[in-house]
Amino acid sequence: MKRFVAGEDRRQGILLPEYLDDYVGEENPVRVVDAFVDELDLATLGFDGVVPEATGRPSYHPGTLLKIYLYGYLNQVQSSRRLEREAQRNIELMWLVGRLAPDFKTIADFRRDNGEAIRATCRSFVVTCRQLGLIGGATVAVDGSRFKAVNTRDKNYTPGAIRLRMDQVDASIARYLKMLDTADRQEDPIAEMRVGRLNDRLEALRRQMRQLQAMEKAVAAAPDRQVSLTDPDARAMATNGKGTGLVGYNVQAAVDEKHHLIIAHEVTNLGHDRTQLANMARQAKEATGSDGLIVLADRGYFSGAEVVACEEVGVTPIVPKVLTYGTKADHRFGRQDFIYDAEHDHYTCPAGAKLTKIHRRVDHTEDFDRYRHLSACFTCPLRSRCTPTQRRIIKRWEHEPVLEAMQQRLDEMPDAMRARRSIVEHIFGTIKDWMGRSHFKTRRLAGAGTEMSLHVLAYNLKRAIAVLGTPALLAAMRT
Repeated sequence: MKRFVAGEDRRQGILLPEYLDDYVGEENPVRVVDAFVDELDLATLGFDGVVPEATGRPSYHPGTLLKIYLYGYLNQVQSSRRLEREAQRNIELMWLVGRLAPDFKTIADFRRDNGEAIRATCRSFVVTCRQLGLIGGATVAVDGSRFKAVNTRDKNYTPGAIRLRMDQVDASIARYLKMLDTADRQEDPIAEMRVGRLNDRLEALRRQMRQLQAMEKAVAAAPDRQVSLTDPDARAMATNGKGTGLVGYNVQAAVDEKHHLIIAHEVTNLGHDRTQLANMARQAKEATGSDGLIVLADRGYFSGAEVVACEEVGVTPIVPKVLTYGTKADHRFGRQDFIYDAEHDHYTCPAGAKLTKIHRRVDHTEDFDRYRHLSACFTCPLRSRCTPTQRRIIKRWEHEPVLEAMQQRLDEMPDAMRARRSIVEHIFGTIKDWMGRSHFKTRRLAGAGTEMSLHVLAYNLKRAIAVLGTPALLAAMRT
């Protein structure tokens, strides 16, 4: 064919480069992986097999297997079987591990047996980034996202799901019984065959009902009233779309504002974020070493106790308050419509009356004060829009000044939530794309945590290379 770029003849003799190193350019990210792992103290991090056994078959050095995994997660290859194939045909990976080709079982066992050490390696790279000035340490954004587990929704049982499945089985049994009655009234040979098939299906449905009844007892005995068969630690979690819930894990991440590096992360199996703010803020503070750290989070993290806990560890939280008052649903005045006067310690209601403090209970079991007006509510023209009872009572938590100070900070930073979204939300989409919008490859909470640490380490490596460039990052690692 003419006028096209022509390839070489497959039988043409060629002179290949003399060294494998000639195939890997100086800008290739694989050189960063090689330098990073070589600089690690694997024994201190907790990797098994750093010191070889005196007898028996020689094993692979943990640094070799760690390089294989880092290369795989940098290039969206997380399966141990695929990594085995890549080690046999990928020139970059051959260069990285000296043409060693461990089998998939050896590769998979390394990830399973060195989870804590891999998580420590992820933390050590955050320390390296901090030393290189890639972490600002002034503002951190926190968010969570649901990731699928290997457990399907059909293998997850909750009281609601079991009841729904029982109702479906009951409806199927009733339908087959009607069909069986109709077939019994017919005497032709085809009807006899139909009766046999219907009886088989009825027996299968009754067997399924017995299994559901047994599972109902198991779910009732479970601590959180939920059972997952394939991955026992995975839990059913709601998502934004209707009918799009999944069985998986809730991944928390704290991202630094300067270069959007993930400085802390954790995998949980809780379906909400309300108890994670102080935990992630504490980890972010340890990672940055900053005394004036500001943590941004969305309203899903709002909890008075968590906000107070952040203040106690020296972190300044900025979280929008959740407005879930039943009064708003009934089109009545909410608590935020009552103005507090700190100087005189009273509230002013929408009608202008002053609500004063009532003494706390004698047993001191409450951590809030009550405010009311003795008589104004009885004749107030706005009473129907305020309370269905005789008096409106406002409760004030003893740590309410902390929440009010946080709300004032939020009012002074109108773009805080927009900044939070731009800092943290994109990292979850990136990592899910690397996973192929699939599920975790391993089971149990510890395995999912190890996988996420590898994803986070690969993400941070790419970010550092993008900011500094391969040569500069290599030079910094080797100094």
